[in-house]
Amino acid sequence: MSLLPVFLRLEDRKCLVVGAGSVALAKIESLREAGAEITVVAPHANSGVRGLAREETLVWHERAFRPSDLDGVFLVIAATNASDVNRTVYEEARRRNVVCNAVDDPPNCDFYFGSVVRRGDLQVAISTAGESPALAQRLRREIDAQLPQDLGPWLGELGRLRNEIRAAMPAGEARNLLLHELAQRPLCSSAACPTREFAREQIGAAKVEVTA
Repeated sequence: MSLLPVFLRLEDRKCLVVGAGSVALAKIESLREAGAEITVVAPHANSGVRGLAREETLVWHERAFRPSDLDGVFLVIAATNASDVNRTVYEEARRRNVVCNAVDDPPNCDFYFGSVVRRGDLQVAISTAGESPALAQRLRREIDAQLPQDLGPWLGELGRLRNEIRAAMPAGEARNLLLHELAQRPLCSSAACPTREFAREQIGAAKVEVTA
């Protein structure tokens, strides 16, 4: 199976979760982190989902799934303990061109949740297309052990410096080489940071070349 690896922006997108047990709650947390607008449909809900509903973090409809629940939805997750319900959700979603994930049911999925290593805005996602979630989790642990814990803050500083360079230097080989060089260097927020000084020198040299 050939899959397209993508990272979706779900901020303010309508997402539906069918089911409200522990498995559904884990998917809800992932959607929350992505800023999705979440609706849950389930006759019963665990305490975690009930708490989020009371906080108005999500909307919970205390009933069984209806096909009309998919109206206007961008993405749906079927996370009930009834395979026939999950299959129905998937089939109805396909009719409406709504992407669907039926948890632990690969044939009824348009996409799969990967095992993710996070360091701030850096995300490394591993997928086995549903063949072996255990292998994906093992690889996640191994990668997590190898990545420095401070990568997130470093990436934030690198992103801000990149924006400064893009504003100060014209597009071209010199700018690309500088950006690749900076991705290899330590970086901090101090104006006296050696990497920042190096970047300023390269920007100055590029401006001299342009005016020469």
